[in-house]
Order: sequence, then C-alpha cells, then structure tokens
Amino acid sequence: HATAYVSIVMPMYNASCWLDECLQAISLQDFTGTMELSVFDDASTDDSRKVVEGWRERLEARSISLGISGHDSAQPRGVHQAIKQKSFHILNVLCSKSIISVLQDDVMLPQRVRLQYEASLLQPNSLVGCKVRRVPEGSTERYTRWINTITQDQLTIQLYTSHGPTVIMPTWFCSRDWFLKVEPFDEGGKGVPEDLLFFYQSIRQGGGVARVDECLLVYRYHEKATTHSVTEETIWKLRVDFLQERVLGQWESFTIWNAGKQGRKLYRSLSPTNQEKVKAFCDVDENKIQKGFYTYEESKQRPKPKIPVLHYKDASAPFIVCVKLDMTGGVLEENLDSLQLKEGTDYYHFN
Repeated sequence: HATAYVSIVMPMYNASCWLDECLQAISLQDFTGTMELSVFDDASTDDSRKVVEGWRERLEARSISLGISGHDSAQPRGVHQAIKQKSFHILNVLCSKSIISVLQDDVMLPQRVRLQYEASLLQPNSLVGCKVRRVPEGSTERYTRWINTITQDQLTIQLYTSHGPTVIMPTWFCSRDWFLKVEPFDEGGKGVPEDLLFFYQSIRQGGGVARVDECLLVYRYHEKATTHSVTEETIWKLRVDFLQERVLGQWESFTIWNAGKQGRKLYRSLSPTNQEKVKAFCDVDENKIQKGFYTYEESKQRPKPKIPVLHYKDASAPFIVCVKLDMTGGVLEENLDSLQLKEGTDYYHFN
C-alpha cells in the first residue's frame, strides 16, 4: 500500500450527535496507505463543523488529513454535491487513487478501507460494496437481508428491483478514475435518486459490481434519511426505462409474471413497442386466471388490447417477475425453480 491514497468523502448535515462515533471509526482504520477525510458541510445549522474540527489533531496523529468544505446557503444540496466538490479537489490536490463514501451516521469497521481497497485493485472499473449490519436491529429486515445475501452474479442481474443499487451507496468504494469516468452525478436536487442514477450510469459504461463478503459497516436507519424524500414515481420511471433499455429492447416477446396491480402497472408504463411484446400475464391466483385476459382500458387503440392471463405453468419464458422477492415464504422462488429457469436469461426480477 506504499502508494495507496484513499479519499474518504463524507457529506454532513446537522450531524453533531453522530459524528464522534463516525470519526472515531475512521481514525481506527487499519489501512496503511495515505488517507484523507473530505467533509462537505451541506449547510449545517448545528455545531457539526466544530465537532469535526475537534477531531483534526487526532486524525492527523493517525496520518489522516482533514479537509472541510461546504456552503451555507439555505438549501442542503445532497450527498453527491459533496463527492462532486471533492472530485475536483482530488484531481487538483491529491494523487488519490480511490474514493470511498461514508455517511455521517454510519460506523465503519476497522478493516473497511483496507479490504475494499484490495478488492478495488482487482476490479478497478467496479463499484465495490460490502455487507452491513443495520441498526436499530430489525429495521428494514427484508432489504438488509437482500443487501447481504444476493450472490455475486445477482449483483449484476438484479439491477431493476425496487431495492435500487445492488451495492448500496453508503458502502461504495471505487477508483478515482472510474468515478470521474462515470460522472457527472445528476444534480436534480431533492427528489432525484442520485445514487441510482450514478449506479445505472456506471453499468451503462460497462462497470462491474462487486461486494466484499464481510460486514464492514454499521448502517443506521432513520425515518428522516434523505432517501425518503425521493419520489416513488421518479424511481419507478427510471427503473422501467432502464429495464426497457437493457432487457426488453433485446427481447422479441415476453410474459409479465403477476396479473395483479404491479404487473398491470408495469405493462401500462411500457413504450407501445414493448407493450406489443407482452404475450401474456401469468399468475397463481385462480380468480385472475378465470377472467381469461386483461383489457388495457386506457388504450387509444381500437379494439382495446386484450392480454391473456395464464397459469404460470402454461406461460412461456422469458418473464419479467413483478412479485415481491422474499414475501411469499419461498413459493415464488420454488415456482421459478420448478420451471428450470435461469435468472438473467429466462427471467428478471422487477419488484
């Protein structure tokens, strides 16, 4: 690690109650290369800046240089403005090789920088994540299980689900060169899922996704976290567009697995070209199957399109699965297995 430089980028907004724990964890990293901590103060109105300043000597004693930048306009600008500000600083000042993201209220385990740095050397064009421990215990249980248990293959297959990026932004580590290639971050302000946009952009550029299979972060859940301000509809539209671009554009025809609300909503959100490719909906619910078909009432076409509703055993691949993962006690997964389908070829999860 003689020439290893890592820039730890931390956006900060009214964080004084979490900072001591977060900064202590940074000071205890066992990485032997050079580290700088870049704090971007996103218009805090509490004493966050003072708390960080209070750590300067302790950090420098561990050879971690500290830079604080920011703004004091009335409106917070979000996580990625922080990384953006720093990327210019990194270009001009440091020969930083890597960028690691940390949120103000999360706590890194001592080996995080070292292990993700090592993984990143092997996969320089990848976003490298890690496993997490969620606090309070039991909050967002399904989401946390998904983060920690999807396979390395699924990291690049399950790109379209409502869970978002398959490695989550607070765990991201990537080389500076890759970050700058994927740039720019979308600056749509509040309501824009910047992490999802960056993640999709990285995939579009041919980037990989990897995960260090150790828990390297304590990831704190709050009701008021910025993620909650992003509108569901914005994310839905981005996911549908990405699915159409990456998957449906390559398919001649397909079946939507779920004749209920989610499946129908997906159908209605598709471009006319992709709607025509929907050969059927399939389901396990006898009531829906008995109806025989779904009529697209909002259609301008005459006669209105009628799409058959079949039992999944009578339907043909490929499928877009609109049933929530991990919600059916394993039944969905068993049904998919029983048809001997391969994820990423014969079907993709959308929910």
